[in-house]
Amino acid sequence: GQDAAAVLGADPAPLTALLGDLASPANEARSRAERTFHALRASHPDPLALRLAHLLLSPTHPAAPMAAVLLRRLISPGSQAFVYPALAPATQSSLRALLLSAASSPGLSRSISKKLSDAVAELATYLLPSGSWPDLLTFLYKSVASASSPPALQESALNTLARLASHLAAGFPDLHALLLAALSHPSSTDVRVAGLNAAISVIQSLPSAADRDRFQDLLPAMMRALAESLNCGNEGSAQEALEMMIELAGLEPRFLRRQLPDVVASMLQIAEAPGLEDGTRHLAVEFVVTLAEARERAPGMMRRLPRYVGRLFAVVMTMLLDVQDEPAWYAAVSEEEDAGETGSFVFAQECLDRLAIAVGGNTILPVAAELLPSYIGAEEWKRRHAALMTISQIAEGCAKVMTKNLDQVVGMVLNSFNDPHPRVRWAAINAVGQLSTDLGPELQNKLHHVVLPALASAMDDSENPRVQAHAASAILNFSENCRPEILTPYLDVIVGKLLLLLQSGSQMVQEGALTALASAADSSQEHFQKYYDAVMPYLKAILMNATDKSSRMLRAKSMECISLVGMAVGKQKFRDDAKQVMEVLMSLQGSHMEADDPITSYMLQAWARLCKCLGQEFLPYMSVVMPPLLQSAQLKPDVSITSAGEDGESDDDGVETITLGDKRIGIRTSLLEEKATACSMLCCYADELKEGFFPWIDQVATTLVPLLKFYFHDEVRKAAVSAMPELLRSAKLAVEKGQAQGRDNSYLKQLSDYIVPALVEAMHKEPETQICASILESLNESIQMSGTLLDEGQVRYIVEGIKEVITASSNRRTERTERANAEDFDSEEDELLREENEQEDEIFDQVGDCLGTLVKTFKTYFLPFFDELSVYLTPMLGKDKTSEERRVTICIFDDVAEHCREAAVRYYDTYLPSLLEACASENPDVRQAAVYGIGICAEFGGSSFRPHTGEALSRLYNVIKHPNALDLDNAMAYDNSVSALGKICQFHRDSIDASQGHSCLVKLFAIEK
Repeated sequence: GQDAAAVLGADPAPLTALLGDLASPANEARSRAERTFHALRASHPDPLALRLAHLLLSPTHPAAPMAAVLLRRLISPGSQAFVYPALAPATQSSLRALLLSAASSPGLSRSISKKLSDAVAELATYLLPSGSWPDLLTFLYKSVASASSPPALQESALNTLARLASHLAAGFPDLHALLLAALSHPSSTDVRVAGLNAAISVIQSLPSAADRDRFQDLLPAMMRALAESLNCGNEGSAQEALEMMIELAGLEPRFLRRQLPDVVASMLQIAEAPGLEDGTRHLAVEFVVTLAEARERAPGMMRRLPRYVGRLFAVVMTMLLDVQDEPAWYAAVSEEEDAGETGSFVFAQECLDRLAIAVGGNTILPVAAELLPSYIGAEEWKRRHAALMTISQIAEGCAKVMTKNLDQVVGMVLNSFNDPHPRVRWAAINAVGQLSTDLGPELQNKLHHVVLPALASAMDDSENPRVQAHAASAILNFSENCRPEILTPYLDVIVGKLLLLLQSGSQMVQEGALTALASAADSSQEHFQKYYDAVMPYLKAILMNATDKSSRMLRAKSMECISLVGMAVGKQKFRDDAKQVMEVLMSLQGSHMEADDPITSYMLQAWARLCKCLGQEFLPYMSVVMPPLLQSAQLKPDVSITSAGEDGESDDDGVETITLGDKRIGIRTSLLEEKATACSMLCCYADELKEGFFPWIDQVATTLVPLLKFYFHDEVRKAAVSAMPELLRSAKLAVEKGQAQGRDNSYLKQLSDYIVPALVEAMHKEPETQICASILESLNESIQMSGTLLDEGQVRYIVEGIKEVITASSNRRTERTERANAEDFDSEEDELLREENEQEDEIFDQVGDCLGTLVKTFKTYFLPFFDELSVYLTPMLGKDKTSEERRVTICIFDDVAEHCREAAVRYYDTYLPSLLEACASENPDVRQAAVYGIGICAEFGGSSFRPHTGEALSRLYNVIKHPNALDLDNAMAYDNSVSALGKICQFHRDSIDASQGHSCLVKLFAIEK
């Protein structure tokens, strides 16, 4: 009590001392001060808050900065120290008045002014929704609008206004005029930048495009504010402004549309200005790239400005020249991989990649074709190097168009294999690797005869081990998209050279050679047998002897190579060596390994490949393999959560950050990759060992089921999803074969009761369309495994889940259709939309398979559910639907008609007219499904089918007599039509009029012949 009285009494010294101690570097003093402060906050919050606020009225007081920080905590609704609601009404009122007078007191330092403006904004977010701080709006308005306001006050008021934009937009008078005046402030750049910040916040917070359009005419002033801060050499505030503009480009790109050419031209001017800092120029480039990427909100907008895309591309290419010929690069140690590359170089690479993907090949390739020749033919090596790096970076986004000009593109790159400068040769090899990935398999099929010999001869460049190693690694990219018969004729030369490289002195070259041998074996499969005896002794020697820390990666790669070679040649050839290799792996597994040892993840994969190769013979090793594998699959993600406002940008390469709302989440990626590998290996073992996997099912199920909703990493979810039916299959086979340690079907039911609902729940929540399709596929297989063990409640749960999936998919299609109505929508956007809609088709296809399985399993018991689903399915037969949607819906009806027979007759009136119409579909798969269904209905429909016989006959007859009826694509529809026609003649002879029946039989006869 005495303490409190002293600290909060008339004499300011004790409070000043306490605030000093709170900032003290000495732990003891600081802890004591914190305890005192917490006690005061709990017992005397009113005088404490008021005393802190009073201190701020003397901004030069040494304790003022600390007072600002502490006061902010007391009045911030998000803070644990929030006491404002508990204060007496009189205190609250005084506090609000004190904050506003402190904010307007002259002599505030920038840092205190910022803390105060933050504190005011925090309290305002709490009070404004209920209209409880009317004075604040008047204060902000006057501070910004009054001619007598000092610039520092205008700036801080604008910053507060920016923070509160979403609360103000409606009730604030003359906001437009106010912002325009701030953006055009006659003397202060700081006020203009604060005006820009406030304008962007206001524009983003406005609810509709019409509201935003009222602020359209601020854009020229916004761009001027940006240019002026650059002209005054104030690059710091210009960078802040650019960051805000980038945010606007990402969130509200359409706001910029009407003045797009002017805005983009201003940004390109900044990007092209040689005198500016790299950071500033990068932000201007980032702005234009962000606009190009804003497909969801403004599709096709940037493609309307090909001249500007050309200027942007040219600027970014000049940034690729920012590379130094570092001696370290030639040393060929992996740590020096990026030697000589600058921040600009890396940034430019990333931009070219993003730009090509965003704008597409039809726009980018003509631009590149104009610039590349002057680069590739230049004297200076950096320009030739830049040309090749450009080709590598744009290949993914331009793949379709580049594939049409394969000879030209690849020819340009292969010419550079003979460049005098090693770094240019390296870049050429790099480009071939990238093109093999992005333009495969066309590149492999068409140009193997020039690409493979070029890579083989690059492996002879013994003076430049880094070039040799890269040539070997490029074999991997080439092989991944390559049929065995293309690769096999070159194996003699390639394997011969790789064996020589394995014996070279450079570890990087040896690693490259191992990667290349592994991929060559993987791609050529049994054709690799003839090299086995020459290769395996070298591989085993590395595995046994590369034991010191510096060669960990080499040893890991030898393990990968041995296991892939073993899989390629098969267990007869590999069995003896496999036993030796597994002994080494077992002893390694027992030894202590450091956390960052690459061998761990390579070993997980090598064991799984050995299992694939040896099959049931691998079972004795499972007790060694499974414990560490489960441990890796159960790794907890290393997640750190910070507030998005904090400037704690992590520079740690191993950490990926995502921003969710106002939180920034950092995740250590290496752990996630190990976890993902482990999960997919578990799936591998279950798949390979079938009933032999039984002893591990329970542990694996409890590990993987929760990971169906592991949203930090797609690959972890994919592996968990794929494993579910494999676990059920292992259990089912083990029970059937009596290898389930005495367990029976009740165990299978228990497992199914755990897995099936978890898959359905994951399906609702899955954000990625492709993974949603995989979940449906696994669900379908799981239903097949579980069969009638599923009870009615579970079937209901599955059906409800499927309804949700159909609805969500339809909604996404509708959103895309709306996107197609945007002003700049063009053919390239249309193609991208079609690709996205194909994923929806894939989902619906899997829905059809699931429903088909349920119908086959439960037959007429499923019909009450089918009645509910019909409302979702019949719209899919509409003219506006894709042929895939129609086909799947017809197939579902076919299954119902076939498995429920007479009980399904009541659906004929709803579905048969669509089936008859679909007999004339352009799409052979739709026709086939329709004629098959007509045959089923003819067989089981009795009198209900009779009214349709006439139309059915003529429709089937048209399918059969179509001039191309016997083409490969149409053959299935043809066969099913003949069969359906036969069924009509067999089951409805009496209702076919004589002439039709006679012609029908004659036709059948002709067909039989």
